[in-house]
Amino acid sequence: MADEASLKSAMRRVSGGVSVITAGVGEDRTGATVTSATALSVDPPTMIVNINRSSSSWPIISRYGHFCVNILSAEQQDVADRFAGKGGLKGTARYDGAEWYTLASGASALRGALAAIDCEVDEIIERHSHAIILGRVVSIVTGEGHSLLYNNGGYGRFSV
Repeated sequence: MADEASLKSAMRRVSGGVSVITAGVGEDRTGATVTSATALSVDPPTMIVNINRSSSSWPIISRYGHFCVNILSAEQQDVADRFAGKGGLKGTARYDGAEWYTLASGASALRGALAAIDCEVDEIIERHSHAIILGRVVSIVTGEGHSLLYNNGGYGRFSV
């Protein structure tokens, strides 16, 4: 039987890199922890992110027309937890405890992230519970370290 619970259970078994999507400016910013951020195209450089339309991030991305994909290192699990809303954190409170800077689009980038991929919204496709957001990459900052991974409800790391 294909239902919501079955699909969630199946997808939890896929290991994925953890990113924090940031959007907004100043006191009107928020973000979310995702494993769904990926490159759609390298020519032209384009990212794709899926955001639940009931999340606090959706109206901010829609309003500002930008987002940053912050690819987290294994040492940044606390950032992932905050942006996942652990402890009931919302909005700008999710940014506490880490160092941020602003990129070309106006979105916030996490200092020390493995990569910060700054995007301007190119297209939004609303389907069912989610918005599929295509972002034109306007700048990229890369760092060093090992990836933070998520699998079946827990975090891990990958290193070679």
